[in-house]
Amino acid sequence: MQQKKLLPKYIFNWKGVAALVGGYFFSSLIFAGITALSIFVFHKNLQYSEASLLIGNILVFSTIIFAFDYFVCRPETGKKLNFNFSTTNFYTYLLVFPMMFGMMLVAEFFTNLLPVSGPFWGKMYEWFSELMGMISKDFPTMIVMTVVMAPVFEEIIFRGIIQKGLINGGMKPVKAIWISSIVFGLVHGNPWQFVGAVLLGFVLGTVYYKTKSLLLPMLLHGFNNLVSTLLIKYTDSESFSMAFHIPEWVVLVAGIFIFGVFYFLFMKKYKILYSE
Repeated sequence: MQQKKLLPKYIFNWKGVAALVGGYFFSSLIFAGITALSIFVFHKNLQYSEASLLIGNILVFSTIIFAFDYFVCRPETGKKLNFNFSTTNFYTYLLVFPMMFGMMLVAEFFTNLLPVSGPFWGKMYEWFSELMGMISKDFPTMIVMTVVMAPVFEEIIFRGIIQKGLINGGMKPVKAIWISSIVFGLVHGNPWQFVGAVLLGFVLGTVYYKTKSLLLPMLLHGFNNLVSTLLIKYTDSESFSMAFHIPEWVVLVAGIFIFGVFYFLFMKKYKILYSE
């Protein structure tokens, strides 16, 4: 019986890093040129308009993904990037969403430990608050950017390209999950989102590794961002503790319990549908 020939798999190494970084800078230059042209021709800075934010995000993320596809994936595998977006059994959804929510509570506790005042932290937090204010000034745009676009593009890059590429290259899955999560936290560019992004990235990476489908990480990512967006919109706070007037230690204990129970069930008790 003839053994089926396995197709080569793309790996993530220095070429992958160069492709992603190069794609980012190239698209940023294009966007900067469009912005400069708008100022010169229309005498108006469209950089922070709602339409410009959406177009800019699509341009940057699409170029980054295309750069990895064209310069790394196709030369190594002979085919374009292709991801699995298949669904899994209903019980899995009942496990991963509470697991994600539990980690959201844990992440909030540790994020709230970071200072927001002082000569260094104060100025950085002021910049971070102004940035979030610009993004959140138009609620529909914020929903599209954070709940739809970010989960789709970011999961393709951090889980589908980086994490999977590291595992394809022989790295242990746990190490690959944490590396992709740390990079995911670093690119947010501020310490208040770094902590949550790393911890939540661990959940997203674990779910992706177990199910082999990007659909669940995208849905979980969107769920996290939707909850945060609604908290900001209707409570002027991204904190469960402040929104519902409960002590932070209660948030931590509840988060550890919820995450621990559903993580155990997800990893040990139920059979997960694997598909590649």
